[in-house]
Amino acid sequence: MFKKHFLFFLLLIVTLVATACSDDSASTEENAGDSSVEQVLKIANDQEPAGLDPHKTPAHSSVRVYSKVYEGLVTFDENMKIVGQLAKDWEQPNDTTYIFNLVEGVKFHNGREMTAEDVKYSFERILNKETASHIASYFSNVKNIEVLGDYQIKFELTEPNATFLTNLTNSSAAIVAKEVVEENGDLQQVAVGTGPFKFKEWVPDSTVTLVKNEDYYIDGLPKLDKVVYYTMKEEAARLSAIRTGEIDLTTLTAKSASLLKDQEAVNVKGYQSLEYSYVGFNVAKEPFNDPKVRQALSLATDRQSIADIVWDGDAIISGPIAPSMGDWAIDVEKEELYQRNLEKAKELLAEAGYPDGFSTVITTASTYADMVDTAQLLQQQWKEIGVDTEIQQIEWGEYIDTWSNTSADILVGRNGSGTDPDRAMNYFFHTDGSANVWNFSNSEYDAIVEKGKSTVDQEKRKEIYVEAQKKLLNLSPNLFLVSPKNYVAVRDGVEGYTPYPHNGEDIDEVYKK
Repeated sequence: MFKKHFLFFLLLIVTLVATACSDDSASTEENAGDSSVEQVLKIANDQEPAGLDPHKTPAHSSVRVYSKVYEGLVTFDENMKIVGQLAKDWEQPNDTTYIFNLVEGVKFHNGREMTAEDVKYSFERILNKETASHIASYFSNVKNIEVLGDYQIKFELTEPNATFLTNLTNSSAAIVAKEVVEENGDLQQVAVGTGPFKFKEWVPDSTVTLVKNEDYYIDGLPKLDKVVYYTMKEEAARLSAIRTGEIDLTTLTAKSASLLKDQEAVNVKGYQSLEYSYVGFNVAKEPFNDPKVRQALSLATDRQSIADIVWDGDAIISGPIAPSMGDWAIDVEKEELYQRNLEKAKELLAEAGYPDGFSTVITTASTYADMVDTAQLLQQQWKEIGVDTEIQQIEWGEYIDTWSNTSADILVGRNGSGTDPDRAMNYFFHTDGSANVWNFSNSEYDAIVEKGKSTVDQEKRKEIYVEAQKKLLNLSPNLFLVSPKNYVAVRDGVEGYTPYPHNGEDIDEVYKK
C-alpha cells in the first residue's frame, strides 16, 4: 500500500512540475509578442564615442549614437531618395532659394516645441567660426537664413548648389536647442534632440544608454523601449558576445564574419560600404610637401594585397569616391599611380632628392585591427624602395585629436565618400574644406570642385568629377586604398533591421520578438 501511495504522489509531483514548466514556456512565448515586455536592443560598438556634439564631432563612434537622438530637415529613404524629416516639404522658387515647411508639434526631449528659430540657430552655429564645425564648408555659400513663420524658414544661397539638399541629410546637420547649448557650453556630454530616442546615460568605457522618446511625432515609432551600446574594443569580445546572446547586434570584419557562417541563432548581413581606407600625408612637412614623394609611395603600394590580407578579399580597390557610388567613381585601377612599379618609384624619389630613401613614422589607431594591419603591410611594401617606417599606435581619442590637428606626418585611417561626390572631393581636399586636415591646397583643383558643386546638370557634373578625381590622384595628398564590405551580425529575434550602404544602423523600425 505504501509503495502504491508513494508512486501516486511521485506521479502527481512530476505532472505538476511538467505543467508548471509548460506554463512557463507558454508564458515566455506569449511575452515575446507582448508589448508590456520591455524591448531592449543591446549593441556592441568597436569604439567609445568621441563626444556627442553633432556640429563638432565627425567620428563614427559618435555619429552612431547622436544620429538616434537628433534629426535634420531632410533625410534619405531606403532607396537614397531625399525625403522630409523635420521639414514636411519644401519648395525652390529659384536656383538659389529653398523654403522649408516644418512639421508642426515636434518637441525637443526637454519638452519644448521645435520651431523655425531653432533651425536658424542651428545653422548659424554650424557656420560660426568659433564652433569649428566639421561641416561648415557644406553650407559656406548660404547667404541668408530667414524665419518666415513658426514653421517656415528660407535659405538663400550665393549661387546654385547641386549638393545643398544632399548635405542637409548629413547626421551632423542636426537641429539643436539653443538653451541646451548655452547651459552646457557645447553638446559633447549632453544630447537633447527631437529624434526617436532620448539620451539617458553615458558611462565612459562601458555603455551609452538611449530610451524611447514617448512624445515622438511619428506614430508607432520607435518600436524599441531602450538601446544600450556596449563599448567592446576587442573584436574577439564582440564575437563571443554575439555568439552567447550577451548582445543582439554588432559590426564585424570579414574574417570574423566568416567564423559565424554556421553559427546557430546568428545572422550575418553584408553590404558594400561607401567607405575607403587611406594614407594621409601632412603635405606641409618634408618630404611629403613634394608630390613626387607621394607619387613614389603610391607606386610602391600593393593595394590588392591590402584587400586580400587585411580584408580577407572582401574589399575592392578604391579612389576618393568609393565604387559603390556607381558611375560617379572612375576606374582607378587603370590609373598609372595604381600600377605597382618599384623602379619608377625609386626614380621619383631620386628626382625629389631622396635617392637612398628616408625614414618616417606611420600613425594609426590601436583599436582598429584593419588600420594596424594596413600600416604593417605598407611598412613592408615601402621598405622595398628604401623608405623605412616606424608604426605608432595610439588610442582612439588621441587619434581623433591627431587627425584634426594634423600632428602626424602620415596617418592611416578610413573615410566615408558620403552620398554625393562633393563630400569626397570638396569636404576633404578643397583648400577651405572643413575636413581638409592635410594642409593641402591647389588652386586648379579648387576651381574644378567648385564648378562641380555649382553645376546642376547631372551629366556635366560627372564629367567635372572625373577630371577632379584624376587631378587628385596625381597630386596624391592621400593614397586611396580599398573600399571594404561591411558586415553586421544580428541575433535571431531581432526583426525589422536592414543595413544600407548609406545607413547601416537604422533601428527606428527594429523590434525583438
